[in-house]
Amino acid sequence: VNTPCFIMKAALTLNTGAHMPVVGLGTWKSAEGLVCEAVKVAIQAGYRHIDGAYVYENEKEVGAAVHAMIDQGVVKREDLFIVSKLWCTFHERSLVRGACEKTLSDLKLDYLDLYLIHFPMGFTPGENLFPLDDKGKIIPDNSNFLDTWEEMEKLVDAGLVKAIGVSNFNREQIEAILNKPGLKYKPANNQIEVHPYLTQEKLINFCNSKGITVTAYSPLGSPERPWAKADEPSLLDDPRIKAIADKYNKTTAQVLIRFHMERNVAVIPKSANPERVKQNFQVFDFKLSKEDMSTILSFNRNFRGFPMDW
Repeated sequence: VNTPCFIMKAALTLNTGAHMPVVGLGTWKSAEGLVCEAVKVAIQAGYRHIDGAYVYENEKEVGAAVHAMIDQGVVKREDLFIVSKLWCTFHERSLVRGACEKTLSDLKLDYLDLYLIHFPMGFTPGENLFPLDDKGKIIPDNSNFLDTWEEMEKLVDAGLVKAIGVSNFNREQIEAILNKPGLKYKPANNQIEVHPYLTQEKLINFCNSKGITVTAYSPLGSPERPWAKADEPSLLDDPRIKAIADKYNKTTAQVLIRFHMERNVAVIPKSANPERVKQNFQVFDFKLSKEDMSTILSFNRNFRGFPMDW
């Protein structure tokens, strides 16, 4: 049984002083009707970090599950670390606060523990989450993420969010924020795609050198991504990782999750399968050896499941 103090140890400290549990539940691609159950199972299994986003279109369900667990006395709100993300169609200054308030109202929460700019680029505002021109390319807005960042800072001052960060930002984009005249709050976190085929060593080292924590999305290689091709590599089926997992008497997924923890990177595996949700949290009772870490890092091939060729 994970005692609360053990869960606290398994946390990264943000530059705000807050503790972010190192393992969270991802909710992208969790279908309606399934995500509510997955979140409840996760919280009952010991998860305290829930990662969501406006664009996942399931925040009402996530909120319902969180409230069910609070109402049943399983957790208190202050024990949970709830993350959401500002979608690209809300980057213009006048839209940022309303987008955050919509997420809070869907989740039925007074505040978020962490709010991220989901992508560095803004899309033209409107109902369409992915506004495309007649050539199938995204239609940009007139925003600049430095202006968007100033609006994010205002959310902290308004008490709507405890910490702010970014997602899918590269080194140059983060440096632009850090060097912004009049910067009030540094990003607390950068959430990026990380796994053994995309180890992101330079970017992780850079973020850590600036006091910015990193969260790994798609830690299992996102096998459910709709655009996956049959010939693309599959982490969960990689015999080299399976061999390491067998050595520890763990599943491949558990080794892939522990790989990030060893690097002080938070990790948000997604599953809507109750058994796998529980299994993915059973990662606190073993450590990967230095040799196994080096071996897994050597699998890097700069392969992105999310190429983002917009």
